[in-house]
Amino acid sequence: MDRRRSRLLGVTGMMAVGGLLAGCAGFGGGGGGGEGDAQTLTFTTWASESEEAAFNELVADFEASHEGANVELNVVPYEGMFTNIDSQLASGEAPDIFRVDYGNLGVYSSQEQLLDLTDYFTQDEIDGFTPAFWEAVSFEGAPYGVPHQTDVSAVLINTSLWESAGLSVADIPTAQADAWTWEEFAGVAEQLRGGLPADKYPFVYNWQLGGTPRWLSWLFQAGGALLDEDGGSAIDSPEATKALDFTKSFFTNNWVPPTSSVKASVYADNVFTEQTTAMAFVGSFLVPDQEALNEFEWVAAPMPVDQRGATDLGGNALVATAGTDNPDLAAEFLKFMVEADNMSAFCAATNELPTRADIDPASIEFAVRPDVMPVFVEQATTIAASDVPQLTSPYLAEISVAMQDQLEAAFVSGQSTADTLANIAEAVDEATN
Repeated sequence: MDRRRSRLLGVTGMMAVGGLLAGCAGFGGGGGGGEGDAQTLTFTTWASESEEAAFNELVADFEASHEGANVELNVVPYEGMFTNIDSQLASGEAPDIFRVDYGNLGVYSSQEQLLDLTDYFTQDEIDGFTPAFWEAVSFEGAPYGVPHQTDVSAVLINTSLWESAGLSVADIPTAQADAWTWEEFAGVAEQLRGGLPADKYPFVYNWQLGGTPRWLSWLFQAGGALLDEDGGSAIDSPEATKALDFTKSFFTNNWVPPTSSVKASVYADNVFTEQTTAMAFVGSFLVPDQEALNEFEWVAAPMPVDQRGATDLGGNALVATAGTDNPDLAAEFLKFMVEADNMSAFCAATNELPTRADIDPASIEFAVRPDVMPVFVEQATTIAASDVPQLTSPYLAEISVAMQDQLEAAFVSGQSTADTLANIAEAVDEATN
């Protein structure tokens, strides 16, 4: 086995919830349907209730429009998804199609484990996608998947807690042009800290449980980068120092719950739902859950800006495995899933965002809280093309493990900014060399 792949497999296992075996219920492979079943595809994905319903509808439409085709949809828990995909790839029992987040896609595309789609897309078809997302599914210029949807983080605000601290809802920004600067955001956090009870906090950030790469949003906002153009470390910089000092202040100023650091075991949206914080950084895909669970009024605001706006590259691609017995049918299914009408329908049903340049997100009739979705739609425009190769690097999973350890030490144990950045830089160099 390639040494780099071996190390990355280990990282994937550490990032997932341990103890799950390839033979666990729900994680059966596919192997392309076998000989004599050339029209069958197996498709493994995790999904929320709304996503599963949308997938089922699109699968039925594909089967209806492709005589004899059969797509076996296998919905599994996200926990253990990639540990099991890794095992299935190694044993030759992987499904024909699977879902993968952009941050993990590079692990597979860089190891020739995915179907190269170069011959299946014309340039005109490629031009239908937002360039940043086509780049997200590409490795060394070749596409190894289709960008199915995206979701980004913005700020949810509990209006009752907000007003109880003496702030006016009318002052909450709803457009990028009016987004808080870091200084203004710090001022808001200070006002909330002074006006809330001791057991309530101004906000919570969503970097828990594998979400460590979301810290990079602050780095990008400051004008910094994790990787340089050659793939080496770029994090030992004044911009990174500024970003780390600012995010460390979340804890020293008591703006966030002390137990909400990168190694916390509870997600930010759960903390917000419990009304422990007045604000929370939350992805758009969680809007339906928040609307269903929250027994209070809430609104959305854009993320703060410094030198520029930035957010995380959420969302997922759909990929076909290199060993599929049905590459043409698999490619046809992937293309079907990202046709404009199908992508629009999926995003509308799931409160997620399109990756096609020819879809106006403002035209999508979102199923839940359409009033807050424009904030997320505009937030997605802050993803710069230069961010994408850093967030989809095949080394990011390995780097993230080290980054989690170092940020935890900085936020919780008082490790200096200089030592933290130097240690992350060392981990980047070790991973990429």
